[in-house]
Amino acid sequence: NCSSLTEFHLVGITNNPEMKVTIFTLFLVVYLIILVANLGMIILIRMDSQLHTPMYFFLSHLSFCDFCYSTSVGPKMLVDLLAKDKSISFCGCALQFFIFCIFTDSECLLLAVMAFDRYKAISNPLFYTIDMSSKVSSLLVVVIYLLSMVDALIHTTLTFRLCFCGSNEINHFFCDIPPLLLLSCSDTRVNELVIFTVFGFIELSTISWVLVSYCDITLSVLKIRSAEGRFKAFSICTSRLTAVAIFQGTMLFTYFRPSSAYSLNQDKMISLFYTLVIPMLNPLIYSLRNKDVKEALEKLENKKLF
Repeated sequence: NCSSLTEFHLVGITNNPEMKVTIFTLFLVVYLIILVANLGMIILIRMDSQLHTPMYFFLSHLSFCDFCYSTSVGPKMLVDLLAKDKSISFCGCALQFFIFCIFTDSECLLLAVMAFDRYKAISNPLFYTIDMSSKVSSLLVVVIYLLSMVDALIHTTLTFRLCFCGSNEINHFFCDIPPLLLLSCSDTRVNELVIFTVFGFIELSTISWVLVSYCDITLSVLKIRSAEGRFKAFSICTSRLTAVAIFQGTMLFTYFRPSSAYSLNQDKMISLFYTLVIPMLNPLIYSLRNKDVKEALEKLENKKLF
């Protein structure tokens, strides 16, 4: 009976009682860093007029995406580590996945737009303010969120229309497509085909765009005469590409393969990278190393002292 299931039971990260407190403490610290760093970046960018540029506009939305999708997963995961009842309602499970999908898709698309923004700024600085005006930047962000909502709606509808007539135990710490497909007693070939086509297109197109943009940026950097300038530019590009590689690589490994290849215990560990580790690292990689952000923080600190 497809309609008999009203809730799911999340297995969580571990059932080892000796490890639960340690893991809870560790990820509580990680989640608090995510909250402080990402919300702090959003507030700082809004407050400082010198940061009202396309680059920091996109960075504020990247921080917003990091905050939203980590919050859709993190609090529930932390509660389940210590709680006896790890259940989540059917509608709550669908809502959690829908929010998670919107903001992970948005982050994928934002990373591509941010790479394009840096390409425009470095390769054609004279026309940068025209090409990436506030109107164009706002339009790009609106399109990103709309596309992400449509994609999330497609995946959520296809996944939660399936019949779950067997076990309701999800071997994961949040409601994700792979463990839900394994629980279903319906034919999931359509779901897998949609994941391969829609999600695969988003991932591969954004990765390709990022790589092309950074290749052009690298060629522009090589023209810099100062060795110190080249080293600084390369270090920034390398750190950003590393963050993109971890985020996109783990997402591709998790979703871009057939259900017969799923290994949920392994997938849970990999999922931690793009749900909690990357949102913690992004503010450091993209924002806190920037000279403008450091100066804005110093000005804010001086105002507090005054």
